[in-house]
Amino acid sequence: MGPGRRGTPVPFARRLRHIAPLLAGALLLTACGGGAGSAGTAKDADAAVTLDNCGAKVRVAHAPRRAVALDQGSAEIMLSLGLEDRMVGTATWTDPVLEGLEKANAKVPRLADRYPSFEKVLDTEPDFVSASLTNTIAKGGVAPREQFEKLGVDTYLSPADCAGKDNSGDGDGARTSALTMDTVYGEIRDLARIFDVKERGDKLVAQLRSRVGKATSGVDAEGVSVLYWFANSDSPYMAGCCGAPGVVTRELGMRNVFDDTHEEWPQINWETVADRDPDLLVIGDLTRRSQSAESATQKIKFLESDPVTKNMTAVRKKRYVLLSGQALNPTIRTVEGVEKVAAALREFGLDK
Repeated sequence: MGPGRRGTPVPFARRLRHIAPLLAGALLLTACGGGAGSAGTAKDADAAVTLDNCGAKVRVAHAPRRAVALDQGSAEIMLSLGLEDRMVGTATWTDPVLEGLEKANAKVPRLADRYPSFEKVLDTEPDFVSASLTNTIAKGGVAPREQFEKLGVDTYLSPADCAGKDNSGDGDGARTSALTMDTVYGEIRDLARIFDVKERGDKLVAQLRSRVGKATSGVDAEGVSVLYWFANSDSPYMAGCCGAPGVVTRELGMRNVFDDTHEEWPQINWETVADRDPDLLVIGDLTRRSQSAESATQKIKFLESDPVTKNMTAVRKKRYVLLSGQALNPTIRTVEGVEKVAAALREFGLDK
């Protein structure tokens, strides 16, 4: 991707080691302290876009030409905005790419299925990196965003993983306030402004809003209890009240059996799950291989054979809804989650 060059180029990461001291003295980007930010207050100044993004002040001087999406959620937003010709890499995938984006995605190199090394990202010569999850662009992930910024690479972190969320502890963080799709829509608009494709962003948001409205029209699932299982059969990750599954729950009027925890994905033992006995099971159908029981087939096999779970109401009645990992994360695919769960409520006769 990007302009062609004659001969064998010197890897960008190696060149950066020589020019970093010079860049450091001329930074346009500075990270600021403070709490999580929302979708950001943005303004144009000399064709630049300035954002308050998840506690950092980000100033993008020009529309990126060599962007890297470090998470699948970021990649699918960029691809949905038609930005594949300005992308030089993607990483951290849990599922096949969103239907309809296959050709666009094939044009962009995949740097890694999980986290790529910092060096590998820098060797693409990026001018912008975006992440969906705080852990991706922090110590233990690809690299802290400050490391990119010190080398003159603009960064963006999804507000859906910082606004109203405390990521300071172990695990996947805890929500201090419930996520809404407006935060995801704000991310789309932020990226559309950064890439100077505002009209495309507005169009995508309008399409997603329309799909949610159509899916929820006439649905009444009051009194229906639901459980969301992301992964791991040994110590399963179940959804708390207020992340992306909470969006689905509220849009359809259901009750999450673990709405008493604000943790994003707490690990809960099967005895407790069986005691809560949900009417409906929403389970992640993942293609990655980092946990036990990633695929829906593996999950259902476990549920129907384990002595603790096989007598649960939803298991006996086979009330399963299969969702991609991205639909269970705060992404544009959360809309897909609303649609599929709404359809299942009707199919199982749970829609009053």
